[in-house]
Amino acid sequence: MNRRGFLRGTAVAGTVGVAGCLERLGFEEQSAWSNPPIVENRPDAVYLPAGIEEMGTYGRATDGEYAVELSYTIPHRFWIIAGETEQVDVAPDDSLHLMLTVWDVDTDTVLPVNLSLEILRDGDSVGGRLTPWSMLSQRMGFHYGDNIQLPEEGVYTARVQVGPVDAARTGAFADRLAEAATLEIEFEFERSDIHDLEFELIDDDRRGDREALPLMDHGDHGGEGHGEDGHGDGDGDHDGSDHDGADHDRDPGHPPPSVGPPVNELPGELFGPERSGDAKVSVNAVRTDRFTDDPAYLAVSVRTPYHDISLPSASLNVTVERDGTPVLEREPLTETLDHEFGHHYGIGTDGLERGDEITVAVDSPPQVSRHDGYETAFFEFEPVTYTV
Repeated sequence: MNRRGFLRGTAVAGTVGVAGCLERLGFEEQSAWSNPPIVENRPDAVYLPAGIEEMGTYGRATDGEYAVELSYTIPHRFWIIAGETEQVDVAPDDSLHLMLTVWDVDTDTVLPVNLSLEILRDGDSVGGRLTPWSMLSQRMGFHYGDNIQLPEEGVYTARVQVGPVDAARTGAFADRLAEAATLEIEFEFERSDIHDLEFELIDDDRRGDREALPLMDHGDHGGEGHGEDGHGDGDGDHDGSDHDGADHDRDPGHPPPSVGPPVNELPGELFGPERSGDAKVSVNAVRTDRFTDDPAYLAVSVRTPYHDISLPSASLNVTVERDGTPVLEREPLTETLDHEFGHHYGIGTDGLERGDEITVAVDSPPQVSRHDGYETAFFEFEPVTYTV
């Protein structure tokens, strides 16, 4: 019996601990790591997956500017986006699914960055330099992760190189985050920690519904919980504090959620949001010299439909027509990070007049890997048009 069969056989309980019970029943580790059920007849949209995997936290580190949290969960499948969507299944020797969240300490903003990882054991590299995938998860939001193989139990060091941020940086990000930093987190890998994580099955009649799992509560970050995709006591978070190798004197707390600021609270005139590719697309037209020397600036936000998670690494263009004549025609937007507007795609313009039509089109979808529930969404975008 593989793990999928084991889970199905215990579905009546709702929550499954794959802990020592598997070993007591004689199952090998590789049999415990079979993929969980996959929803049949999935919509081309965000949907409710078959279950929720519990996760734990190994630790955090910061250099005062960048901060990184290292988390773990059961090895599981995901989808990578490389021209075509490719499913990555669990390998028999995968030890755990390792996840990293990077954020800016000053602005409390989750960052899309260049990131690489090296795992050390007694100073020696295990597996060489790794490049975890940028990922979207309904529980964690935007992060980096991959299934990792470790040779044995014991103490390891995760050496994480983060930065720079390739997106244009404005406001509080201007002249910052342009260099790379190396952060280290010591952690202890024990197979029982992975086996003890629970997998909660979603009711059969809800799987595939067009909704999303709640983001996790980030617990102690900033002294408050966030009602979205993070780590929190009693909400899908296994307490890994015994193995927390972070420097507690500089512990930045848990990361913020990767949600964008509410578009209706941003300065300027709001158009939208409209749905395309099952993402929410909106435009804020604002007059400020922070972004451009032009009289006005269009900030285009592309986000998930239920949690407002910003969708990075897409290519967009905009057309502005006035009385049928293009003022801007398929002009590319610049991926931008701003302390007030968050992650968005922007362009300067001479300004808008009543009756102008703004059309936003997506040339290439967000180039981020997906966990269950996101792998069918954010691909087939139709242009969206707003009238001023």
